Amino acid sequence: MDSTVLRVGIAIAGVLLLVAIYIFGRPRKPGQGRRVAERMEPGNGERVEPTLGAQLEQELAGEGAAQPELDLDRAEQNDLGRRGDASFEKIVTLYVAARAGSALRGSDIVVAAEKAGLTYGHMQIFHRLVEGHPERGPVFSVASIMKPGSFDMATIQELETPAIAFFLTLPAPMTALDAWEKMLPTAQRMAELLDGVVLDEQRNALGRQRIAHIRDELRGYDRQHEAPPLTKPARW
Repeated sequence: MDSTVLRVGIAIAGVLLLVAIYIFGRPRKPGQGRRVAERMEPGNGERVEPTLGAQLEQELAGEGAAQPELDLDRAEQNDLGRRGDASFEKIVTLYVAARAGSALRGSDIVVAAEKAGLTYGHMQIFHRLVEGHPERGPVFSVASIMKPGSFDMATIQELETPAIAFFLTLPAPMTALDAWEKMLPTAQRMAELLDGVVLDEQRNALGRQRIAHIRDELRGYDRQHEAPPLTKPARW
């Protein structure tokens, strides 16, 4: 696999992830998001459900409200892993990439995700949820770097991708450092299961020095977001 193509693909995927987090994580307006624009296949008149990528394009172009409607898309049916608040301050990203000359197969990704304790849900991607409290939203999520980023189980046997992206969106339902300590071993485990390699956000091999630097960054983030200590009343 050409390393330049992989790097360009991952860079594009990073932008798509940011757009997806904003659009599909934001709170819905009444009646919004429950239906998607109808698309007609030329010549046969059959309705075809648009992909997640098509939905992104429609949202960005402001076309959704002006189009005819059809039933809820599969990507909208499962709310497991939906963020309750669309706002975010920081995103920490890792990648698991296939080795040179190979690709990650969809069916293998599904098996590895299940073994790593991930849950298939919102946006048709995988999420790590807070044990016993799925309503708190994702600790982190995993998507394909290939547009539209989702894992459609109807076509999962045909899916091949050069890499998958792990993204931790802060604030998370736990401290940033605790969330990282869940995401890192999951990425390492899936890399082991998929015979892939773990890359940092710059698409370089993830080493100990970079891991230590990320931990320091997230400790600093947590310190900045600590609740201020309660002031004790003055004693007279």
